This record gives sequence, structure tokens and C-alpha cells, in this order.
Amino acid sequence: MSHSSSVNKMKPSWLKVPLPTGKEYFRIRRLLKSLDLVTVCQEAHCPNMAECWGGGTATIMLMGDVCTRGCRFCNVKTGNPKGSLDQDEPIKVAKAISKMGLEYVVLTSVDRDDLPDEGAGHFAKTIRHLKNRVPDLLIEVLTPDFKGRRDCVKIILSAGPDVFAHNVETVERLTPRVRDPRAGYRQSLNVLEMSKEEFPRVYTKSSIMLGLGETDEEVKNTLKDLRSVDCDVVTFGQYLRPRKRHLPVEEYVTPEKFNEWKEYALQIGFLYVASGPLVRSSYRAGELFMKALLRKEGSNGKIIR
Repeated sequence: MSHSSSVNKMKPSWLKVPLPTGKEYFRIRRLLKSLDLVTVCQEAHCPNMAECWGGGTATIMLMGDVCTRGCRFCNVKTGNPKGSLDQDEPIKVAKAISKMGLEYVVLTSVDRDDLPDEGAGHFAKTIRHLKNRVPDLLIEVLTPDFKGRRDCVKIILSAGPDVFAHNVETVERLTPRVRDPRAGYRQSLNVLEMSKEEFPRVYTKSSIMLGLGETDEEVKNTLKDLRSVDCDVVTFGQYLRPRKRHLPVEEYVTPEKFNEWKEYALQIGFLYVASGPLVRSSYRAGELFMKALLRKEGSNGKIIR
């Protein structure tokens, strides 16, 4: 395992990506701008934006761009939104997605500890509007932990998403250093477990960042913990430091190592794994979900929903 002093050099070649191009990418970018919608793809300067948008997937961020938490890996602004919420946002998102012609959408949000239901009702409302407008759309929610509240998890699941995702982000030992004190490794596992207990047919998914100083044994234990709560899909990506005030990168993990983690995760029972230095939790989510579904249903190429 390398130490931070050794990674102050230039990024390795496998982390360099070309600028996004393509007709579909520019069409979706113009549309989002005209509708005044925030995508995580743009906020996080995601390296896979053109690939995902061109393949029919986008990630929409709900409830503003101010988070009530302050994780040390994340570039989203921290503050107190004081209960403010755009009540028309679910309708706006549904309108936008119907115009974008996407097959798959990921709905995510900042943490909203300032709201009585942590924002779960807003998620549910958005899902329902989307389903009314675009009945064939596949919907993944990538949620906060809602302080581990089962009622919030149930509110979202009762609206009928196809995938429930919540990220553990890192191994248990590093969680207090990497995530906000109100987040917790066990709390995140509990949220994924609640989803399976309440709605077993909804696929669950989580994501792990590598390069924060974790050991191989710790990554294996994290994967086993995720399987113990019946998590179906996992993604691995390289942690990249957004700014100086964020945690330093301890190691640039090689593409070969990412492949090893993919193989290991499949061996222990994950339905599908996306693993690579530039993979982010919503990476090509639509294609990933379809493959996982086909494998699980064994339906001779017919998707059973």
C-alpha cells in the first residue's frame, strides 16, 4: 500500500480521459440547461458523462446542491438549506426525462437532515411522476442513509423504483475519517438490509472507493458484509481528491487490481460488478442493471419485470 507522499506525482495514464463529445451528449446538455436541472454527472465533472448519456443513462440530483453533511471525500457544498424545497421539482424532472428519451435514470440527492422525512417523500413523488410520464423507464434511486430510518426507506420503495442503491463508500475502519460523523458503516449496511426486508424483489446496489488507505483484507470483509445483507450489485472506483481541503489520495489502484476485485466480487455472489479507476457509482447504470437482471432471471434474453 502506497502512502500519500508517493502519489503527489502526476496521475497515471489510465486516469486521463478525453473531453466529452457526441451528438447525444450535446443534445442532453442543452436540454438540461434549458430546464434548469442539476445532474451529478455535471456537478462532479464525471469522466463518463458522454458514455452514459450516449447510452441512455443520466443521474439527476434532487433537493438542491447544499448538503447537511460534510463528508471528507465529497465536493458538494455543506450548509443548512433550512427546509427549503422546490415542490415543483418532481414534475420538472419527469418532464425533462420524457424529453431526453432516456431508458434509465438514477435519482440521487444531497443529505437533507433538515427535513422531517429526510427528503424521502420528495424522492417518492419524483418516482411516481416519472412512472406516469415514462412507464417503461427503469429507475434507480441512490439515497442518503436517512439516519437509518426504516419508515423513510419504505416511503421510497413503495413508489416502485427498480433499484435501491446506497453507498458504503469505504471500509469500516476508514468510515469515521472519510464520512460525516452522522453516517456509519453499520447504519449503511442496515439501510440496504431494510430495503431487502421490505421489498425483496427490488435490486440493491452499493459502491466502494479505493485508494483511501484500505487493505485487501478490509475490502474483502466489506464485500462479504454487503453480501450478508443480500446486496446484488457493487461498483468500485478510484478515489480522486476534489480539492486540497479533501482527503489525500493514498494510492492509485491499477486497472489490473480493479479487475481482480471484479472477479472476487462475482465469485462471492454479486450479480453484477462494475470495477475500474474511472467507474462512479452510477456508471452506465442502465446497461449494468439490464445485465444483472438477465443473469438473475435466466430468461433466455427476455427481461421479466
